[in-house]
Amino acid sequence: MENVAIFVDVQNIYYTTKQKYQANFDYNQFWYVATQGNQVQLANAYAIASNDPKQRQFHHILRGIGFNVELKPFIQRKDGSAKGDWDVGITLDVYEAAANMDRIILLSGDGDFELLVRRIQQRFGTKVDVYGVPGLTAQNLLEACDRYIEIDHNFLIKRGR
Repeated sequence: MENVAIFVDVQNIYYTTKQKYQANFDYNQFWYVATQGNQVQLANAYAIASNDPKQRQFHHILRGIGFNVELKPFIQRKDGSAKGDWDVGITLDVYEAAANMDRIILLSGDGDFELLVRRIQQRFGTKVDVYGVPGLTAQNLLEACDRYIEIDHNFLIKRGR
């Protein structure tokens, strides 16, 4: 069994699965697949805090599956622009965990993580799996990771469920 840590860029997964499939990601199915033959040492899902009851329910569901849910406030700037990404937080947590893991599992198609992936492979010899939506996962991230797993229809919530 490999020691693994899982890191989910919730906003990236939500928007890319919506854009490509007009569907929601099935975190239960992902957990079932990703944990087979692995010892999960850490599983973090990074999301935006919300007072919306459906969002809060979603965060509870993630906790029930086994994720630590890390929340950050959504920032609305005076000029109308908004900020709510977790890239730096995810990067710091992945880097800290990588030294003690056989494998990092990253759910994100964001090419900004390419440097992180290469650094932990070089520094710690840690393998990196990336789960991402085909066509919406950055090419540089695909080239950097050890294994790419496409988020396809098998990882989507089926209608009526």
